[in-house]
Amino acid sequence: MPRYAAIDIGSNSVRMEAAETAPGTPMRILASEREVTRLGESVYRTGRISRVAADLTCGVLARMASQYQALDVAGVRAVATSSVRDARNQAEFLARASEAAGTAVEVISGREEARLVQLGVEARWPQPGRRVLIADVGGGSAEIIASENGDMLNAVSKPLGAVRLREIFLADDPPTDTELHQMQQYIAEKLDGVPRRFGASGWERAIATSATASAVACAIRGVPRPERDRADRLRVSLGQIRRLYEELSRLDLHGRRQVEGIGPRRAEIIVPGIAVLASILECFGLRHLYYSAAGVRDGIIADLAARGVGRERAQLGPEQRTEVERLSLRYAVPRKHARKVAALGRLLFDALQPVHQLPLEGGKALEAAAYLHDVGHYISDASHHKHSYYLVANSDLPGFTNREKEVIANLCRYHRKSLPAAHHTGHRALCEDEARVVLRLTPLLRLADALDRGHRGRVDSLECRVEEGRVTVQLISSENIDLEVWAAERIGDVFRQVYGRSLAVSRKAK
Repeated sequence: MPRYAAIDIGSNSVRMEAAETAPGTPMRILASEREVTRLGESVYRTGRISRVAADLTCGVLARMASQYQALDVAGVRAVATSSVRDARNQAEFLARASEAAGTAVEVISGREEARLVQLGVEARWPQPGRRVLIADVGGGSAEIIASENGDMLNAVSKPLGAVRLREIFLADDPPTDTELHQMQQYIAEKLDGVPRRFGASGWERAIATSATASAVACAIRGVPRPERDRADRLRVSLGQIRRLYEELSRLDLHGRRQVEGIGPRRAEIIVPGIAVLASILECFGLRHLYYSAAGVRDGIIADLAARGVGRERAQLGPEQRTEVERLSLRYAVPRKHARKVAALGRLLFDALQPVHQLPLEGGKALEAAAYLHDVGHYISDASHHKHSYYLVANSDLPGFTNREKEVIANLCRYHRKSLPAAHHTGHRALCEDEARVVLRLTPLLRLADALDRGHRGRVDSLECRVEEGRVTVQLISSENIDLEVWAAERIGDVFRQVYGRSLAVSRKAK
């Protein structure tokens, strides 16, 4: 069974998990660790990650990396969330963290964080046929997710993390009534409008993840902190949560640390965390809450498994295809044309593998770019390829890493006009291997686009023959495709420049 590893660098703590996966069975956890680093404290005070917090976090990452590296994992993904998103010295921290973790650390958007939380919950505790509201209250942000029958319908990310709120509002210990009132008003302001966006009724279950929710469930149900795994799937009521909030908000730090189920570090930030959970339940009119031990780590592993990382394939997974099609439709790309170019691109990638000599992962980038290459028309027809690069590079694209998105954006940039060049801004962001992928996929994307020149879907299929110094592409169609043949032949110069082979295009009747 394939093994995967995940690292979640949050505002309050760093979490690592490694697991074995197999279709239709629960993942088997091989290693799991969490350590509080309070990365977000200095960010919310000064706008920067402090050297002390960065040093501590990188030390933790190096130790965690040694664990999953010993397990021979097929794939690993390391992500950073709210506090790193906000830090002015983000680039410096990411470079250090990537070196310590032994893999690239990427900053993910709030929507991607929400998607991974939802995937994690579904992987650990499937919710077939239910409309479920999921809340993840972290250190820097809170993600609220609408899920139905296992699929994410909607999600928002709000700056309502427990560490952030403590740093902004709660200077005294215990907090004053004024501080608590101001914090509650701020929470209410940030949640205003969310129920209208999601639908305020019809939710069959509310599930909370994160260490705050674990502490709440343990404290209410009397589960000792060392046995917090027993809290998984426990149900607590809004009334119980409110009473716990009233009790804890009157205690100082020493008193909060004496409450069963709440750890010494969690006691420092538990009051704002509970306030956010209670407010979410109240604004949706929900009376009960379940705790789930799932989180971003579980979602990363489920996502790596679903995408077949380590078991390469040349096509996008269903969720990735849904996301790129969603983005293309947002920018008014004709669906029929996008799907046809993607289908032709898949055929060309498979048939011409001896020519482009790229790993199967390249087929995913080509397919995604086929859906998105024309999004720039939304801004202007003139230089729309450059606008396509900008829109893709700066859009939220769940299911893809930031590096994958950069490759896709560059492919969109080069689907017409000039070939990749070192002085182009977007191209400079690519590493050597990524630049090679973009260059060698560019003729295939241009050819696939040309074969649907009239946006009429007249080419049904194609056959390729690879010979010494020459590639012949026969187009299978029952219609007149003179326009498509003409457009494809115009790709010949680019084809020869990149592959060193001539290109011949002809029609083969059905």
